[in-house]
Amino acid sequence: MTKSEIHPQSTVAASAKLGKGVKVGAYAVVGEEVELGDGCVLHAHAVVQGPSRFGKNNVFHAFCMIGGDPQDYTFRGERVELVAGDGNIFREYVTVSRGTQKGGGRTLLGDNNFLLAYSHIGHDSQVGSNALFVNGATLAGHVTVEDFATIGAFCPVHQFCRIGRHAYIGASTVITQDVPPFSKIVTERETKSFGINTIGLERKGFSPERLQVLKRAYKLLLRSKLNTSQALEEMKKTLSDSADVNELIRFIESAERGIVK
Repeated sequence: MTKSEIHPQSTVAASAKLGKGVKVGAYAVVGEEVELGDGCVLHAHAVVQGPSRFGKNNVFHAFCMIGGDPQDYTFRGERVELVAGDGNIFREYVTVSRGTQKGGGRTLLGDNNFLLAYSHIGHDSQVGSNALFVNGATLAGHVTVEDFATIGAFCPVHQFCRIGRHAYIGASTVITQDVPPFSKIVTERETKSFGINTIGLERKGFSPERLQVLKRAYKLLLRSKLNTSQALEEMKKTLSDSADVNELIRFIESAERGIVK
């Protein structure tokens, strides 16, 4: 390992063990009793604390905190650890906590897991390999995630739950029970439109006349007995002089995933 791989403005503890080809960027921190396998990369401002052990080719992006103290009221500085395999990617602001004595003292990650920004793995969790944590996915303590599972954006998983192999959890789904392997889980969607953004449009300078025309268009779209295609045809017949309504029509006609109604 050459000196050029360790930025002079980084901090590497004396007890840390770094494998071949490890790179540590500016202002990154490698704490006491951290072991980094060959080819690991800490980008600028990444923090890895110990005791923790990592295999080869793990990548730590800016402002992640990996191997931090467990977020647990009973933690009193006991020796607990984080152990991770090869090829894991920790994106910006990801947090992974070490274990607690009451939970076995160890948080475990396998290989090739991809943790997107702001995701969190709580203390004593056991994560397999090839799992995907989308932005903001959050594991409480003592959670088990099996291989190839996907946890969607902003999904909280309750402590002691298990996520089975190849399971897929859709965004914003709260998990309080075990998720069986091979399943697809998503919370019920009830997103609705409530008409035009009157106050916001007034603040942007829309005149009362413009607002009134838009209200008429949305009444056809949302509160008439017409379906969407029929409502658009009626808008074209009766409100086509409005540039705002024409913009609305063009937007709806170009929608590939439908619209919120």
